[in-house]
Amino acid sequence: MTKYAVDAATRRIRFKRKLKLNLWCWMFMSLAVGFYILFQGYPIICSIQYSLLDWSGMTSNATFIGLQNYKELMHDELFWNAFINSFKYMVMIVPLELAVSLFLAYLLNDEKMKGRGLYRTMYFVPVVTTASVVGIIMIFILGVQGPVNHLLVTLHILQNPINFLGNAKYALPTLVIISLWKDCGTYMIYWLAGLQGVSKDVYEAATIDGANRRQTFFHIVLPLIAPTGGIIAILCAINSLKVFDIVKTMTEGGPYYATDVIATYVYRTAFSSEIGMPRLGYASAAALFFGGAVIIIGILLNAMKDRLQKNVQ
Repeated sequence: MTKYAVDAATRRIRFKRKLKLNLWCWMFMSLAVGFYILFQGYPIICSIQYSLLDWSGMTSNATFIGLQNYKELMHDELFWNAFINSFKYMVMIVPLELAVSLFLAYLLNDEKMKGRGLYRTMYFVPVVTTASVVGIIMIFILGVQGPVNHLLVTLHILQNPINFLGNAKYALPTLVIISLWKDCGTYMIYWLAGLQGVSKDVYEAATIDGANRRQTFFHIVLPLIAPTGGIIAILCAINSLKVFDIVKTMTEGGPYYATDVIATYVYRTAFSSEIGMPRLGYASAAALFFGGAVIIIGILLNAMKDRLQKNVQ
């Protein structure tokens, strides 16, 4: 048998092995892909179709109006208010969540800390707590007659109670703080995974060179986990733009639309009759327009992540 024939036979064997491996992979992925198409892909296609219609979603007759819904969005002040609020929320919460969760993860990654498993559990408990339950409890805690105001007035920090959720100045920052407390545990776990990927030899070498814990973190550990941080930042930003449950439960977009985000705007437009007849077609256009903006943000953040990885390498 010639060398060419042997090479050809080897390539065929490798191709068959690779094909078999891919088939097994797709077989295991098929269920997940099927559910994605059913519960994500199909609704997206329907939303694109609905965005071209003048339809309440409650009747059988729908009028095709093309891009008219998108044109109306350009002049909708409530939509742009919700659009801007969504990005305000992202800008406020993402740096806080990244910094606080990284700080907690770095502390809890210390093997010398006693009871660190208990602390990890305590910080993660809010994550598994239902957002609606958290919202209802926080409405009571932060109310004018709630314990927070009572404590601040008793300590003479405030002269009069503050309506944290009823004041347009304080409502959005209050939601940010509550969301920070609730979701911080998730990103703490992500940071812990990144920190545990750093070899112990790195810490030992830094200690031998006389670096203290702060210097070790900023000059050695942080650059090593920067690519992981890029991924966490993308997840954090995308999740913050999808905020709905905590806003819906605590403020419903108020007061005076000060905390209205795209998710509450779309919900109110599509399903609520508080502003008249529901407009499912118009709400679909708003959701798709914002979805496009989120995709652009994701692409930009991913490009920044790739650059961080190249700098580390």
